[in-house]
Amino acid sequence: MEDYPMAMVTAPGKVEFVKRTLPPMGNHDVLLRVKAASICGGDIHIYKGKHPLAPLPMAIGHEISGEIIQVGSAVTKAGVGDRVAVEPVITCRACPFCLRGEYHLCESIRYQYGAGQGGFTPYFVASENWVHRLPDSVSFEEGALLEPLAVAVHAARKAEVGLGHSAAIFGAGGIGLFLVQVVRAAGCGSIFISDLLEHRLETALKLGATVAIHAAKEDPVRRIWEETDNLGVDRSFEAVGVEKTLHQCAQCLKKAGVCALIGLFEDPHQVHFPVNLLVQKEIQLRGCRGYCWDFQIALELIKKGAVRLRPLISHPFPLADLPRAFETLLDPKSQTDKVVIRV
Repeated sequence: MEDYPMAMVTAPGKVEFVKRTLPPMGNHDVLLRVKAASICGGDIHIYKGKHPLAPLPMAIGHEISGEIIQVGSAVTKAGVGDRVAVEPVITCRACPFCLRGEYHLCESIRYQYGAGQGGFTPYFVASENWVHRLPDSVSFEEGALLEPLAVAVHAARKAEVGLGHSAAIFGAGGIGLFLVQVVRAAGCGSIFISDLLEHRLETALKLGATVAIHAAKEDPVRRIWEETDNLGVDRSFEAVGVEKTLHQCAQCLKKAGVCALIGLFEDPHQVHFPVNLLVQKEIQLRGCRGYCWDFQIALELIKKGAVRLRPLISHPFPLADLPRAFETLLDPKSQTDKVVIRV
């Protein structure tokens, strides 16, 4: 196969296509013809040059769907022609965490983009263990959103969301909008969501949020306390990665509530936190890393109609327009939700 283009961030704010040679395929690997890939918040951190774990230059794109066009000699779980989404991890399968099934905590875990293989490219090699067959009803564009949906599923599971709980979600990006649907499917009654962009709040209401709060126009914590008779919510989710929203997540909780942290903080060493709240209210902070057996649950939610993917896709772009896609996503006037790249 001839060389093909793959997108990389080579300097802050600069996306370039570099020539890529197909990596060698193992016996248990599959080769995908990438059909769609969506831009993640992590890609934005890389684009800005502010991802704490991704020094530039760095490949980008890990929310991927495509069609399998070749399989290794020992592949048994997938076949040519399968329409799949990619779980973009590389694990050792031998450390204590992998051996007990907690592969997201693998001592040597890497993500494909960090290993030099980004998703904004025509071809992608993955292990058969890390591809998930898409239902016929799910398009490739929608399939690229399976990865962020799995992140939301993992966060809801870590927070132990249950029947009758109330929840507050800070950040109405892709993860936040999926969280609205996931916690609703888990049995939440009251679902609050806070953001600075009006169009995303409108999308959240259409997807099942009960109260949308424009954080530039009113205090989210005060509004949540008013709406809950000064009790607060059972569960809160920080899906932004900003000190202010972290504080709000803790302050809006009921006593003995749980706050799940999903957002990546660009400068985590400068974050201050009202620690006494942990003691006074006996609340818990729980970190949420990626996903672990969550793609399967995400697929079941899609099949049952509990989660809708299409309403999140606001701006599709062709691969050649990827630099413009990043510019559009960062322009608050563009009213983007999820930006998907058609390959």
